[in-house]
Amino acid sequence: MRALVLSALVALGSLCACGSGEFSDADRETILNVLERQRLAWNKGDLDEFMRGYEDSEALVFASGGEFRRGYPEAERRYRARYGDDPSTMGTLEFEVVNVRPLGPDAAVVLGRWRLTDTPQAGEGVFSLVFLDSGDGWRIVHDHTSAK
Repeated sequence: MRALVLSALVALGSLCACGSGEFSDADRETILNVLERQRLAWNKGDLDEFMRGYEDSEALVFASGGEFRRGYPEAERRYRARYGDDPSTMGTLEFEVVNVRPLGPDAAVVLGRWRLTDTPQAGEGVFSLVFLDSGDGWRIVHDHTSAK
């Protein structure tokens, strides 16, 4: 009897572990919330808060303008140099998410469009973002952005 109960507990534990290892609607919503928080931060001129959507590591990759840039410090430096950290220089940012595609339980690709207005750097284009949940929340680890 004890062996039967133990077997049942092991089986139940396996089922629970499998269920928690899937990308969920809650994961999708969390990723969308990261992007919404970034949009709101940008539009307030809060570059520090905007950058919290990115993984703070040297592994962060940006691809844009025909170049690859690596590392969180470089990404932050480039954003500050180009847009400053004030609503009057950063403008108004809008996102349109086209698709969130899970790559596994802790990774997803997001495809979308961006539009920046009310700034000399105004423009629009598309993006693909790789999000990773490394246990500290969902963060962008790869950003490929292009302009029209």
